[in-house]
Amino acid sequence: MSIPPRSGPLTGLRLIELGQLIAGPFCGQIFADMGADVIKIEPPGQGDPLREWGREGFPLWWSVVARGKRCITANLREAEGQDLVRRLVAEADFLVENFRPGTLEKWGLGYDALKAVNPRLIMVRVSGYGQTGPYATRAGYASVGEAMGGLRYVMGEPDRVPSRAGISLGDSLAGLHAALGALAALHHREKTGEGQVIDATIYESVLSVMEGLIPEYQIEGYTRGRTGSFLPGIAPSNIYPGSDGMVVIAANQDTVFARLCDAMGQPGLKDHPEYLTHTLRGQNQASLDALIGEWSRARTIDEIERLMIENGVPVGKVYRAADMMTDPHFAARETIIEVPSERWPGIRQQNVFPKFSATPGQVRWAGPDTLGSHTEEVLTELLNLTPDQIAKLRASGIV
Repeated sequence: MSIPPRSGPLTGLRLIELGQLIAGPFCGQIFADMGADVIKIEPPGQGDPLREWGREGFPLWWSVVARGKRCITANLREAEGQDLVRRLVAEADFLVENFRPGTLEKWGLGYDALKAVNPRLIMVRVSGYGQTGPYATRAGYASVGEAMGGLRYVMGEPDRVPSRAGISLGDSLAGLHAALGALAALHHREKTGEGQVIDATIYESVLSVMEGLIPEYQIEGYTRGRTGSFLPGIAPSNIYPGSDGMVVIAANQDTVFARLCDAMGQPGLKDHPEYLTHTLRGQNQASLDALIGEWSRARTIDEIERLMIENGVPVGKVYRAADMMTDPHFAARETIIEVPSERWPGIRQQNVFPKFSATPGQVRWAGPDTLGSHTEEVLTELLNLTPDQIAKLRASGIV
């Protein structure tokens, strides 16, 4: 399988990844997509549990989160494995990890120890609750962080227990904020030569996208709750039924609402006393949504989209994967691309985002299928170990 050379805005940088599952590795995925040399370290004989996640026989998630990375094995519980990490860190710009706080310190791989090896190192630490505070040592998964950060309480229908997104959103938000923090620290290092620690938590990453949740409670005494598919007072903006699917229509602005009325063939609706202003439309949200739903239910999604687009009303089908694979806009922007893969020839994945005009990133390949695929390559290239030395490390279970 031919793998293209690295390219992208982070080409020339190196990141050591010690994390597993999602939050830390998603940060590493972003760096690999942007051209960095990402070296993922997994435990020998075991590997990242994500290698096995997915429907039986189809652990496809691994092919996304491991893409573009070089994967080696090292037993971090043993002194020789820890020494390999220190030697790799000496040649690295970043290290990302998402173990429970205190774990790396127990292994002699805390920031102070690694800073002694490489003062320019930017250490990215992703956890449920952070490196400080009374909850720091608790085990923290995305589901708990989403609850603590306020997201779970506002998700779902008001007449039942909170729902969840169909993805591990808290993990991905933490990985994204970790990458943002690492790049901000890189800018600081370029000016000062100093590395530092990035402390990224799941719960705070979730809280950061919760809009006005805190001041709304503090100033108004208002607690956001579950409202299903709409936001109270923002109307019309909801999911509406078509005869062959569902569609989002967002016309919660005076001029746009007027255009929606024209698109529906009911221009007089904009002068209805219950819908004259944004405030009135919010107060009469239920009746307005029912009226629009009655109109949309008699039409196909294609017809609804055509009428909305012709009248300048924001509209969109509620997409599933099949819709994305055939959409002309996705195709024109190469939003989904075919990626080289050992195990899944022709596999298609989401492309690198955001797009760069001068230094675009790329998905070089869908990650190594075999545990420790690059152990020999990395230890030889970066640490100058001989085949005999690597063989001894293998025999002793260090790699």
